Amino acid sequence: MLVIRRMDDGKRSYTAIFLPGEPPRIFPTSDQEHARILQIFKQDRPYRDVMNDFTDFQLGRETPPGGRSAG
Repeated sequence: MLVIRRMDDGKRSYTAIFLPGEPPRIFPTSDQEHARILQIFKQDRPYRDVMNDFTDFQLGRETPPGGRSAG
């Protein structure tokens, strides 16, 4: 499984890419570069048959998992 995370140390922002059995790859990126990386690796929105933060955390859904609407 591929994990992509945004990191920020207060001075600079980074993209971190984690693959099982490999050392983490962490490199400085702008917000636009990070967004493009997410898009390339299908992490920018829900996709059918792709497990990402949108499926793991149900981002972008109007109704939370319990069936009750927020608000």
